[in-house]
Amino acid sequence: MKKLLFLLILGGLGSRPLHAQSKPVMSATTSASPKYIRTATGFLMVLRQGDNVLQELEQLAIREKIPSASLTGLGFRHPTFGFWNAQTKEYAPKSFSDTEMASLTGSIAWKDGKPALHLHGVATDKNFTAYGGHLLALEVGTGSMELTITTHPQRLERLVDERNGATVLGL
Repeated sequence: MKKLLFLLILGGLGSRPLHAQSKPVMSATTSASPKYIRTATGFLMVLRQGDNVLQELEQLAIREKIPSASLTGLGFRHPTFGFWNAQTKEYAPKSFSDTEMASLTGSIAWKDGKPALHLHGVATDKNFTAYGGHLLALEVGTGSMELTITTHPQRLERLVDERNGATVLGL
């Protein structure tokens, strides 16, 4: 009886809405660590040290057939930010290590049949110096990365804006 009570408390059975009881998708590194669960508005994803955040989001979009989404996140990571150079139409990259993402926001859409992410963030170092901008790459550092993905019913595509060469979200 004590074991059953413990499992009920630990698992939260009866306290979760039916839609949240779907089977979580497990990590490739361990079957004991789910990477994401469904929520009433989309997904909650928790990534761990060494995970490639952009790759995990792209795989989620494909696996779950997400038409489009908005997302927010926070956690410890090694980001590469890019600053858009309108003249060269390229990003100038700058990488950082051992930072804490104070804020991450973005969207998921599609381009040429593949997920197309657009993410921006602000990271701080141990001296509380902040860096931010467009995210080109993202790896989870120590700790974890928590992402809330809010899905939208419309499939949205990214298109190249002929005026400036930037890829933009089409509505």
